[in-house]
Amino acid sequence: MRGFASDNYAGVHPEVLAAIALANGGHQVSYGADVYTQALQEVFRAHFGPAAEVFPVFNGTGANVTALQAVTERWGAVICADSAHINTDECGAPERMGGLKLLTVPTPDGKLTPGLIDRQAYGLDDEHRAQPQVLSITQSTELGTLYTPEEITAICDHAHELGLTVHMDGSRIANAAAALGVPMARFTTDAGVDLLSFGGTKNGLLLGECVVVLRPEGVRSIRYLRKMSMQLASKMRFVSVQFEALLAGDLWLRSAAHANAMARRLEQAVRGIDGVSVVRPVQANAVFALLPREVSERLQKRYRFYFWNEATGEVRWMCSFDTTEADVDGFAAAIAEEMAA
Repeated sequence: MRGFASDNYAGVHPEVLAAIALANGGHQVSYGADVYTQALQEVFRAHFGPAAEVFPVFNGTGANVTALQAVTERWGAVICADSAHINTDECGAPERMGGLKLLTVPTPDGKLTPGLIDRQAYGLDDEHRAQPQVLSITQSTELGTLYTPEEITAICDHAHELGLTVHMDGSRIANAAAALGVPMARFTTDAGVDLLSFGGTKNGLLLGECVVVLRPEGVRSIRYLRKMSMQLASKMRFVSVQFEALLAGDLWLRSAAHANAMARRLEQAVRGIDGVSVVRPVQANAVFALLPREVSERLQKRYRFYFWNEATGEVRWMCSFDTTEADVDGFAAAIAEEMAA
């Protein structure tokens, strides 16, 4: 059954599956000493600069918790948007597993600004307050919006002036780069981001994300934190080779650009249906819409998707690398049918 619930629902891209099969031949040294993980360093440096260091992990929550632990003290806190994945969808892992305090800021569009950062960047040297040490932003955001390179540069400049390290949750970083039409380094390394959680699962991988250290001088040894956080893969070659397949060529960009295009197609299709409102800018591969709740509930029996806001009835529709035009057109037709009913 095809659906629009999450880009995690999609299968594995055939080119990634082929790479996994290739890596399955023979024996390789475990725990990251294999040839695929060693080669991965240069693959990432081609995208993020010669100083980048990459550490494959199992999943996005693991990447975020490991990365944030590496740039905080035990009394440290992380400033983030209230809609951030680390705050809403990681079951308290940053707090419980990472021992971090999250200082959240309400945002209308999921994006932080220097002014919004200042709402929580206070109390430095106050022993009664968890100390703000890190700023975490998401690209693209949980609300489907994008930071421009200029916006991220301004945020990083301001955060660094305050003594904060900047972390980016890039679970959908490829979708952001495809939509912005710029290299990923333009809004990460070049903009001043210190470390990155790089997403692959939402863009056609079987499993795996990476912690990418962009400024090694400010980050403590992630090797030990990765192991302590239960994120060190024994047969790491099977994680690493997927990222090589994704990033060594243009697969990452082709897949993300296609998902974005399908979201735009869906937006255009539903805007013509009376009673359906697209309530947020469609800038990446997500469409947020408002329609009668009973219609949404009937639609969910035909296509999988989630309510984003139970109180208002707002829903989220996600497109993936394997979403087809026929999928979009069929879903739009089903929406029109249920609205007419």
